[in-house]
Amino acid sequence: MEIGSTLLNLWNSAGFAGITWQQGVMLLVSLTLLYLGIFRKYEPLLMIPIAFGMLLANLPLAGLTDPGGLIYYLSKGVSWNIYPCIIFLGIGAMTDFGPLLANPSSLFLGAAAQLGIYVAFIIANLMGFTPAEAASIAILGGADGPTAIFVTTKLAEYLLPAIAVAAYSYMALIPMIQPPLMRLLTTKKEREIKMEQLRVVSKKEKILFPIIVTIFICLLLPSVAPLIGMLMFGNLLRECGVTQRLSDTAQNTLMNIVTIFLGISVGAKAGGDNFLRPETLLILGLGLIAFMFSTIGGLLLGKLMCIITRGKINPLIGSAGVSAVPMAARISQLEGQRANPSNFLLMHAMGPNVAGVIGSSVAAGFLLAVFQ
Repeated sequence: MEIGSTLLNLWNSAGFAGITWQQGVMLLVSLTLLYLGIFRKYEPLLMIPIAFGMLLANLPLAGLTDPGGLIYYLSKGVSWNIYPCIIFLGIGAMTDFGPLLANPSSLFLGAAAQLGIYVAFIIANLMGFTPAEAASIAILGGADGPTAIFVTTKLAEYLLPAIAVAAYSYMALIPMIQPPLMRLLTTKKEREIKMEQLRVVSKKEKILFPIIVTIFICLLLPSVAPLIGMLMFGNLLRECGVTQRLSDTAQNTLMNIVTIFLGISVGAKAGGDNFLRPETLLILGLGLIAFMFSTIGGLLLGKLMCIITRGKINPLIGSAGVSAVPMAARISQLEGQRANPSNFLLMHAMGPNVAGVIGSSVAAGFLLAVFQ
């Protein structure tokens, strides 16, 4: 009897006895995401930590997400918006704003590529989401994971698992989503356009730019100061020329550590009980619509600028106005070379690409100012 009681107690204390069907489904979802990250290389640096965090959160009786558990404390960095801001610090340190400064008209393309945010906001409102929920869903149109997390934790934190998974999934799927739209909305002649070489941007311009942008945007939209401030601080570390060690740390060691913690924490919020809801599918669908309309907005303005400049601007760089740096710019380059093997659009596309980072942050600040 003692052996039988011991075995029964052991079984009852094991996770096999406590697993629910929702947890079982989420474990399968996490394994699928791990497959996509490892074997298909879909945004693996974030997809794999998110998937593994999802796996840990759905192991019954482990208590990792309960108060006092490991992930409970790690996830405070998400709830308190520490991780997204540090990620922006690293992005700023890695990003060259030179192409944007060399061609300031890129700002318009970055702004146009936020169209999906406002389209998704209207649709989400019509579907019955509250304004705060609609704003959290709409920011997916910026194709910017940290900004999506930043806005959602302030407006509708309970939607964070679905929004975070959607944000990073669509960023990973850019090579599949954008090219068909680019070919549909541009002619082969437009895609073949070769653009003139950008002017050389001085060091003084590169140093003044992050300082001026920080002051202007943070005075205009104080709610987005943590994101813009850290983005521009990281860029200043890169460009000032006297903080190379700090810039290297922000780009590499710090960025890698926070990426791990962010991914695991976000994935761990996708417990079966709060993820497997009809709203999740709606959010995933609205996120796709938002991202597609953002791409369309950038392309359409690119076509207009092509007409205005009499063929000096290749419309393909407009699709890079979403803030997925530098993947969206690479897709513009690849599509341009597919039409014309001697075409080199990468640096031209980086202008709208980094403008998109600023544009999505400004859109986030506007949504927070209105709905927070």
